[in-house]
Amino acid sequence: MNGRRTTAQSEKTAGRGRVAVASASPSEGSGIEGSREFQLQEIRRELERQRQALLDEAGVGFIQESKTPSFPDVSDQASAEADQHFALRIRERERKLIKKIDEALNRMATRSYGICESCGEEIPIPRLKARPVTTLCIACKTQQEASENGRR
Repeated sequence: MNGRRTTAQSEKTAGRGRVAVASASPSEGSGIEGSREFQLQEIRRELERQRQALLDEAGVGFIQESKTPSFPDVSDQASAEADQHFALRIRERERKLIKKIDEALNRMATRSYGICESCGEEIPIPRLKARPVTTLCIACKTQQEASENGRR
């Protein structure tokens, strides 16, 4: 991958039959491999930004949760408890997302990010941009969901 040359495009011009070859060194940021590497770095920065935002929000939520008031009216108290329960469910989902983000960042560090855990093929960049914590390509995820639905 690193420093190799790849054929970017073949073109025939006026009967000469020339082949255009482009350098695809990741350090140059051109070609297929460099482009994928650049896009993976963008995804990494977005994951880090999202992780920090979740952690910042969790700190604010923790402070606010500790200030839950007590209401004399039973209906108001029940409503406040339902709101608190809902907030706790959201925090739990955010905690799980932070864990998935950490796992994705670890896969990036070990250079295994963007490889389907099931079939071993590269996961396309559009899928990684849409769901950066994914570990499966669309075909394997579809197959997994079909088998899960068959068990229910």
